[in-house]
Amino acid sequence: MRIFSWVTKDTSIDFMKYRKFGYVLSIILYIISAASIAFKGFNYGIDFSGGILIEMKSSEMIDMENVREELTKVDLKDINLQSIGESGNEMMIRAQTENSDGQAVVNQIKEVLGDNYEYPKVEFVGPQVGDELKKAGITASLIAILAISLYIWFRFEWQFALGAMLGLAHDIFTTVGLLSLFNFDISLTTVAAILTLAGYSVNDTVVNYDRIRENLRKYKKMPQYDLLNKSTNDIFSRTILTGITTLLASVALFAFGGDALRSFSFVILWGVIVGTYSSIYVSTTIMNLFDLRASQNAEKNINPFGDVE
Repeated sequence: MRIFSWVTKDTSIDFMKYRKFGYVLSIILYIISAASIAFKGFNYGIDFSGGILIEMKSSEMIDMENVREELTKVDLKDINLQSIGESGNEMMIRAQTENSDGQAVVNQIKEVLGDNYEYPKVEFVGPQVGDELKKAGITASLIAILAISLYIWFRFEWQFALGAMLGLAHDIFTTVGLLSLFNFDISLTTVAAILTLAGYSVNDTVVNYDRIRENLRKYKKMPQYDLLNKSTNDIFSRTILTGITTLLASVALFAFGGDALRSFSFVILWGVIVGTYSSIYVSTTIMNLFDLRASQNAEKNINPFGDVE
């Protein structure tokens, strides 16, 4: 017996019935995200903040307090020590330094800590390079989002483009908010994960919009409320099966990918969940605020006080 065999059958779920609950949930997520960004800010990784990242390994248990005391002899600030794994013999050092000669600082650290450690990973990014990477990451993200929005705009009517843009903004903003809330590192890898999330979210939305447009031509007299429900149900099995497959891979990556991939895997994991949710309860339900059967050149028919009857 297949566990998910029920999703391969025709469903008749009244998704639109719960649209107001979806609106409330999305507003709550927005408030939490905005509050976290405003009051906590972001935990920028070495890529953006500049500084030194060193992974060290010893054959014995590492005394973290002793390491911290030794590092006070080096020109460092904002020293952050983090144990890696469960054995207690691996540790990560993150620190800021005003010295532009990163290799010299790394050599000082190795000198004060002694020869009892191996250093499998050493990274240094200067403050100026960090600022440039931060600007480049933000610029790349904005260009990607703009390109996706233009694609939706040209492929569908403006109502669909607006719904897709709102869904995309919802997914990215809540993801960034949760990264801030849970203090995940923001690095170039995280930016890549956010762009991957954007592509996944829009793909799910486009599939649903294609079915809505097809059903608009096929069922000319079906009430719009029912048509949106039918369109969502038509592709629901595809949405769930695709989501579960991607989710399983994301969970494995999050559980076993290690600290280096923690932020990346979290964004992908959350992106699968929020992308599936928003394609239905943001991008699709908002379509009921418009008269989708109206001609593209007709006057915009928007009811600001409720849904189209």
